[in-house]
Amino acid sequence: MARIRRIRRRRVIVVTLLVVVALVGLLVVGRIVRQHRETVGAPVAGTSVATGMQTISYGSSPDQVYDVWPAQGVSAPAPLVMFVHGGGWTNGSKDSASGPYTSSYYPAEGYVYASINYRLVPSVTVEDEASDVAAALKSLLDRATELGIDPSRVVIMGHSAGAHLVALVGTDETYLAGVGLSESSLRGVIAIDGAAYDVPKQIAAGGIMHDRYLEAFGSDPARQLALSPASHVAAPNAPAFLLPHVQRPDGIAQADELAAALKAAGTNAEEAGFPGTGLAGHAEINRRLGDPTYAETPVVDAWLAKVFA
Repeated sequence: MARIRRIRRRRVIVVTLLVVVALVGLLVVGRIVRQHRETVGAPVAGTSVATGMQTISYGSSPDQVYDVWPAQGVSAPAPLVMFVHGGGWTNGSKDSASGPYTSSYYPAEGYVYASINYRLVPSVTVEDEASDVAAALKSLLDRATELGIDPSRVVIMGHSAGAHLVALVGTDETYLAGVGLSESSLRGVIAIDGAAYDVPKQIAAGGIMHDRYLEAFGSDPARQLALSPASHVAAPNAPAFLLPHVQRPDGIAQADELAAALKAAGTNAEEAGFPGTGLAGHAEINRRLGDPTYAETPVVDAWLAKVFA
């Protein structure tokens, strides 16, 4: 019996020692982790340590936010490229609509890059969405020193519904004036595979998006015209426009009309056509922008270099 009690006591001692060793190990590891955090700095809320990306609010709505990435490898203030997502004016977001390349490609090219969210129909109107685009830009320019932005070199870029919104902001100065800016605040506009540059013609053409256009723009012809960039091509406009598109008949027709109207009004406007049809092509021209192997990327690069020169 005594022998059994001795064995039990030894087991208790061994277990106790193992527990103590484990606790000491946890304390040591915790101290090392804390020291490492103090050395490198804990991540700041809304900031990516790897890229320096920040998420910033520009209004009271949860949808009024943008992500911004600093230019890489530059010491002087850098040009700003601000992206506006698509989604038929009723959905989409900065997180999924700008493709996998742009947020790394453009900072590496020496640009500050921002991708914005905006409030969506039916909670707000298309007019409110265009106002959000202007307000996001104003917020970025107000933080120009902090974010390393050269406020004299700014391009706004959008895809699909975002292409319509940047074209509208780039032609109807009402939206920029509403936040204390003007068309001279821009170097240019890139509207990627958009439509609804002439809203009445777009709605009359019908197609699978007809009901979405009516939801966004309504049935009042006067409002439809007011929301058509092609109706606002008289000066002042943004100084230059680039209209990349794939081979969608309505996208081509709308880009042709807007480019011709801008040129007739004395504004520099260029089109660039790329392979792709239907919704697949419409998605690819956005998703692959910034992919060096995709034909659109060097065209946009050359245009940006020219307008920022």
